[in-house]
Amino acid sequence: MKSRDRVLTVLAGFLAAPAVLLAQSPAPEGIKVGVLNMNVAVSETVEGKKGLQEIQTKYQARSQDLQKQQQEIQSLNDQLQRQSATLSDEERLRLTRQLDEKQKIFKRAQEDYQSDLQADEQDAVRRIGLKMDRIVKDYAQQNGFALVIEGGPQMPIYYAAPQVDLTEELVKRYDAAYPVDAPATGSTKTTPPAKTAAPTKSPATRPPATNPKP
Repeated sequence: MKSRDRVLTVLAGFLAAPAVLLAQSPAPEGIKVGVLNMNVAVSETVEGKKGLQEIQTKYQARSQDLQKQQQEIQSLNDQLQRQSATLSDEERLRLTRQLDEKQKIFKRAQEDYQSDLQADEQDAVRRIGLKMDRIVKDYAQQNGFALVIEGGPQMPIYYAAPQVDLTEELVKRYDAAYPVDAPATGSTKTTPPAKTAAPTKSPATRPPATNPKP
């Protein structure tokens, strides 16, 4: 992953150079330059919206299960804190071990959830992005654009006139080239549960006292 991030950083710097040069001096007369926010374009296509909704539906049950685990962990932690002064050593030890085990299970499940969700989202973006790339090239050639550059927040374009932003037009062309049924409205958004904070430490657990043998 670190290697991929480094490659993307280098690529971003390389692609940003033309944008900086364009901001410093106007393009030669007759040279057409366009700007495209690829992330917005992919997510705004009908296929992108439908794909995102399908992914949310796929992971909704797992998200709800994680939220349930999180609530159980919080409830058990609250019980330990609330009853700390009255719990026996044996009961405090049992609850502490139970809490630790639940947190370990939750952490593994949450990491798997986030990894699987991210992989599915990246796969959907990649598939749509490959097709969008063809749309961009065809549109640029048909309309005499000499250069189409990325206009997302990761690229330092300091100014771009609205008429050079091709994102909306390319979304329309993508939907026309790859028609799919629009996603149903009113879907429930799947939100990954927040990470569970480490519980406040309860008083040190002492081993149960034993009566000396007579």
